[in-house]
Amino acid sequence: MPDGQRMTCAACGYVAYANPVPSVCAIVTDGRGRVLLARRAEEPARGAWDLPGGFVEEGEAPLEALRRELREETGLEVEVGSLVGVWSDWYGSGPGSHATLNLYWTARVAGGEPRPADDVSELRWFDAGALPPDDELAFPNVAEALRAWARAGRVS
Repeated sequence: MPDGQRMTCAACGYVAYANPVPSVCAIVTDGRGRVLLARRAEEPARGAWDLPGGFVEEGEAPLEALRRELREETGLEVEVGSLVGVWSDWYGSGPGSHATLNLYWTARVAGGEPRPADDVSELRWFDAGALPPDDELAFPNVAEALRAWARAGRVS
């Protein structure tokens, strides 16, 4: 199915749309203004730095998904702040890859101790001025979100 097209079943009329999959991520900061990044333990982009987050489950509100994903990946409870922005991207390459619609919020730690879990192999706090270069980040939308966050003056 070429990009932007949809498939229709000739027998029943069902239309299969090629919609992006929604994901949620947080730019989590601590009291010193550092940003929490997660090293990916699985493909795609295994070993690259990413912002903690993940996919929204069917019937789940985006902020519920964000809090759940942060608990699963980092062990942290977070206080969600403001929406940083929304970016389109691709998850993976080749067969099985899919378009994503990525929603980013700011967040602060409300409880817990950071510990890598789920599909994260490492967690690390980075000074806002010393983030990894774009080629060490998992997806282009991660770099775009971090730049938007910095431009908005959220770096403390």
